[in-house]
Amino acid sequence: MQENSTPQGQDRIVSIAFWDAFVFWLKLGFISFGGPAGQISIMHQELVEKRKWISDKRFLHALNFCMVLPGPEAQQLATYLGWLMHRTLGGITAGVLFVLPSFLILILLSTLYMVYGHLSWVAGLLEGLKPAVSAIVFQAAYRIGLKTLKNWMLLLIGLVSFIAINQVHAPFPLILLVAAVLGMLGGRFYPSHFSSFSHSNLLAKEKDKAIIDDDTPVPGHALMSKAKLFKIVLIGLLLWLIPIALMAWRLGFDHILTQMSWFFTKAALLTFGGAYAVLPYVFEGAVTANEWITPEQMLDGLALGETTPGPLIIVITFVGFVGGYVKSFLGPEMQWVSGLLAAFAVTWFTFLPSFVFIFLGGPFIEATHKELKLTAPLNAMTAAIVGVILNLAFFLGLHVLMPQGVGSGLNSFAAIVFIASLLALIVFKQSVIRVILFSSLMGCAFQF
Repeated sequence: MQENSTPQGQDRIVSIAFWDAFVFWLKLGFISFGGPAGQISIMHQELVEKRKWISDKRFLHALNFCMVLPGPEAQQLATYLGWLMHRTLGGITAGVLFVLPSFLILILLSTLYMVYGHLSWVAGLLEGLKPAVSAIVFQAAYRIGLKTLKNWMLLLIGLVSFIAINQVHAPFPLILLVAAVLGMLGGRFYPSHFSSFSHSNLLAKEKDKAIIDDDTPVPGHALMSKAKLFKIVLIGLLLWLIPIALMAWRLGFDHILTQMSWFFTKAALLTFGGAYAVLPYVFEGAVTANEWITPEQMLDGLALGETTPGPLIIVITFVGFVGGYVKSFLGPEMQWVSGLLAAFAVTWFTFLPSFVFIFLGGPFIEATHKELKLTAPLNAMTAAIVGVILNLAFFLGLHVLMPQGVGSGLNSFAAIVFIASLLALIVFKQSVIRVILFSSLMGCAFQF
């Protein structure tokens, strides 16, 4: 494979064949287990170290940009790299293939869940998965907190965030907004307490020249243009406005499909810090406020979401499917179609903003090649998110361990699986997949 000598303004990186990239993105969609860190590591290993398609510096620069955006950063990183290599088509291909396999798998699992969830072996499987998922959420709070809460200021923000959502029931967007303001102020007056968190520990150093190297000129399609930016904004708005307006017109704004689309549009704009950060917001809206699904179904959805590749936020597909299936807004004989339409709608409105953000912001990032200066607000928001995730972990844990409510009898089996899973994840450093498999086998064995 030849080194790229693309001149400034050329329309594409000619040395990377589109279909080679297509095969890689398709493969990635099926093997992207392990959460964002694992997914980013796979992309770095394949694209930076093995294939030499992009340099480490350019890869990290793109990653830093994706980290400050709302939405799933690994999926956005794939979209960005696909766009940089093969224009808009490449970005759409990479982003869609990152999500499509997990979407289809989760539709299948959701169908089996609704049709066969009453069977004893399926019930046992889920009975083992629920406490394991609670442990995974606790471990996520622990892991992110360990990396984030580096000083007393950030620790205080995380603690206040936990109290605000647990005791005061403050809305998630307000918590993020306050944290961002505190971060801006803290970054100005106490910069040492809000220093940047490096992602370089995830990435190995690569020495050989890459096709898209540090000094490779920006391709023509990645150059800033007011006309291009206006076109992207217009198309993005139309792709959002037309379907939601049609639903509101034909079904009414209060219809479940319209309400789901509107709710998950808001959720997509608040997913700073990854899926675990937005899950409390989804839980509040889908379970508590709108009662589209039950707490038990949400736990089951998280369990199934952990077993699929792709971004964890894909659990919203399960929420949409189950909500549409149960409400059966097309009639009792069309339950599956109702579920499928709802699942597609929430997935569309959740991921659409991510593509718009990348296509809008990409030219600015490629034009600067300098590290972003939004680290202080981002770090403060990440500290607040630790408190929000911890609240979700407590809520899920209590619901699993004391299913009849606080003060009721302890579910001994769930407690054993929860403690075993937590030890396996934190002390023995076992992978999420191993913990999921072990806990599901324990659930099946216990059921029989």
